[in-house]
Amino acid sequence: MAKLNSQDRERIFNSEFLPHADALYNFAFHLTYREDMAEDLVQDTFLKAFRFVDSYQLGTNAKAWLFRILKNSFINDYRKKSKQPNKVDFEDFITYQDSDEASHVGHLDLRQEIFQDMMGDEITKAINDLPVDFRTVILLCDVEGFTYEEISKIVDIPIGTVRSRLHRARNLLKEKLKGYAQAMGYKTEKS
Repeated sequence: MAKLNSQDRERIFNSEFLPHADALYNFAFHLTYREDMAEDLVQDTFLKAFRFVDSYQLGTNAKAWLFRILKNSFINDYRKKSKQPNKVDFEDFITYQDSDEASHVGHLDLRQEIFQDMMGDEITKAINDLPVDFRTVILLCDVEGFTYEEISKIVDIPIGTVRSRLHRARNLLKEKLKGYAQAMGYKTEKS
């Protein structure tokens, strides 16, 4: 493949890649649960996409190509972090222990607090509570609208595995949301 000049690289980046920024951010946020991490992941994805724009084949699915880069970046970063021991600055710990704030600390789960008073976000919470492999295929298929073949390429698993993960993820969601559906007046299998 011929090297692209800087104008062509910019044109491809702006027309093919940038329109998918919101979808990439949504996917990244559902993987990380943190805005700052999602933004960093999207930025890293765009940096890699620009760097390797010569390997992108015009006319193919740019969104799927970007999602694969994002997913691989997430996995690589996760593996790197999981191999590192947790780091604590001893001076910060001692200073914090001696402060008044330390006596008022309780357990805080931000995800629980976010969803506590929101109506209708039970579905989002149920998706976010799925294991990452199931959450990924649900988001790619049912939220982003990718085909099984595209998901297979993005996640780098066989199509049969995509189908089985989707089936299992949907069944897990069905179980998690059964009580919510009943509370909203929907008839479930048991009611």
